[in-house]
Amino acid sequence: MRNPYNPTKATLESVTSETGNIKTFVLRPAEPLEFLAGQFVEVTVPGLGEAPFTPSSSPSRKDSLDVTVMRAGKITSALHDLESGATLGVRGPYGKPYPLDQYAGKDVLIFGGGVGLAPLRSLLLALLTDRAKFGRIILCYGARTPADLIFKAQVRSWAGDGQMEVHLTVDRGDETWKAKVGVVTEALKDVNIDTARTVAAVCGPPLMMKFGTLALLHKGFPPEAIYLSMERNMSCGIGKCGHCRIGPYYVCKDGPVFTYAQLKGIKEIW
Repeated sequence: MRNPYNPTKATLESVTSETGNIKTFVLRPAEPLEFLAGQFVEVTVPGLGEAPFTPSSSPSRKDSLDVTVMRAGKITSALHDLESGATLGVRGPYGKPYPLDQYAGKDVLIFGGGVGLAPLRSLLLALLTDRAKFGRIILCYGARTPADLIFKAQVRSWAGDGQMEVHLTVDRGDETWKAKVGVVTEALKDVNIDTARTVAAVCGPPLMMKFGTLALLHKGFPPEAIYLSMERNMSCGIGKCGHCRIGPYYVCKDGPVFTYAQLKGIKEIW
């Protein structure tokens, strides 16, 4: 039986700077590693340790995967200092994905803030792979400034190709910014949504997720139609350390994707 803590070697194929403190890393594992949108992997920096990340690439891409990482601590800083060709480790995937079979025939609202668009990008790409199965796809995405938006070129492409609706906002604009200014919930105000046939996926900083969820509830979404990505709580990935526990749940095994109906009675979720 394989040791669940033992990672597979992976080559760092390329590094792309998204913002001043966020980079996307393309990893090519030595052995196939397939995942579904919403699942996560553990990435190892040899000699330092590992950290959990939800891939930001399409699940249909089988030979490599992207992780989009904000520099925040020891492991993320070490990743940011690496160059193409470095050897890393990767294990997984773990956790439960977005239930795309339950989204079929419905409109899908993607609601993200800052680096929270990274795991949502995987969901968006999965939806676009089977575009005919879903109704409207609506992206509401915000960041602090225009420079803090990630996947800028791809978001522009999505806005122009007619496959989804894109609504952007920033807390502070500049002379080049033509879209909305304000917190990301501002992007919701101009969107006409039939909440009876729409599901929403939310990911971002805790306060953004809290007020984004409240805004969706105010708009008429039932708690069971709001899906939250709770990946920030994870540690070992396999339910042994207990670090990721929220109420009765282990995020790494019962999530990281939860409906708000599952979590709404738990005070510490934000």
